[in-house]
Amino acid sequence: MIETRTDEFSSLELQHLTESYETILTNIGENPQREGLLKTPERAAKAMQFLTQGYTQDAESILRSAMFHEDYSEMVIVKDIEVYSMCEHHLLPFFGKAHVAYIPNGYIVGLSKIPRVIDVFARRLQVQERLTHEILHCIQNTLNPLGAAVVIEAKHMCMMMRGVQKQNSLTTTSAFTGEFQRVETRSEFLTLIGHYLH
Repeated sequence: MIETRTDEFSSLELQHLTESYETILTNIGENPQREGLLKTPERAAKAMQFLTQGYTQDAESILRSAMFHEDYSEMVIVKDIEVYSMCEHHLLPFFGKAHVAYIPNGYIVGLSKIPRVIDVFARRLQVQERLTHEILHCIQNTLNPLGAAVVIEAKHMCMMMRGVQKQNSLTTTSAFTGEFQRVETRSEFLTLIGHYLH
C-alpha cells in the first residue's frame, strides 16, 4: 500500500502569507493578476508553510515514541540522510546530506526516527551550524547515549545563486558528544561514513 501525504495548512496563516506574496510580486515589478501568476501567491504560501512546519513539531517526542531497551552498545550510524532547509539570512535553500551516529546506553531508537528528527529542525529557518547542534543535542538529551555525532555536508543557494556565486563549494559542519570526543571513536565514525575532517 502506497502511503499518501496530506499537507495541512492554517487557513489564517495561509491567507496572510498569500497576501504577502502578492505584495512581493507587485514590489518586484510583476503583475500578480496575469495568468501565469494568478495562483502563485497561494502556492508560495503553502510551500513556505510546508518548509517551516518544524516550528510546530517536537523532535524529542518523536524519538521517545520509538525507544526500546536493548543491550547493544556499539556504534549505530545512519548516513547519507537527505537534508533540505532554508537559510535564515536570505530565505534561500541549502541542501545536502547528514550523517548521524550514537552509542546506545541501554536504549536504541527506531531508525526512521533519526531522519524525522533531522526534518523537524531542517524545516525551520536555519543556519547549518545551529542545525547540526540541534540534531546532536536532541539525540543526546533524549536517548542519553554514551555519545552522539552529527556531520552535515551541504550546498547553499545563497552562495551559488547570488553573492560570490561559487557553484562547487560544500560546507561541512560537525558536532560530537561523549565517546565521540575521543579521537579513536571519532576517527572510526568518520571512516565509516567515508569522510575525513581536517
